[in-house]
Amino acid sequence: MNTFTIEGWKKSQPSSSPIPIEMLHFRINDHYHLILEQAEETLLENGQDDMMIDIDISTMELETSKDCGGLADCQLRVYLSRDYQRGHFHLVGHSAIDGSLIYSNAVMVDQLG
Repeated sequence: MNTFTIEGWKKSQPSSSPIPIEMLHFRINDHYHLILEQAEETLLENGQDDMMIDIDISTMELETSKDCGGLADCQLRVYLSRDYQRGHFHLVGHSAIDGSLIYSNAVMVDQLG
């Protein structure tokens, strides 16, 4: 399993600029690690820009800050870097308080061990 404490961002409106929030803490288990690797391969094969993976928040040991609050939903967005065609992912969800978009900085799929 891999645990991350990573900077997060909040967008209250689609047209608004993201504002930083305190760190997001979450765990990627072996099951989702495999799914992320498969998603990277799929993107390389079919030329899609990105894909979303639904996840069960209860399996992630997700901890959010007070300025974020709880999440109503949670997905992993997987995409390929333009320069190196390597897979990256980040946590994406919506605030349970006001529906704002919440997301983390990206992590390379290769960093999962």
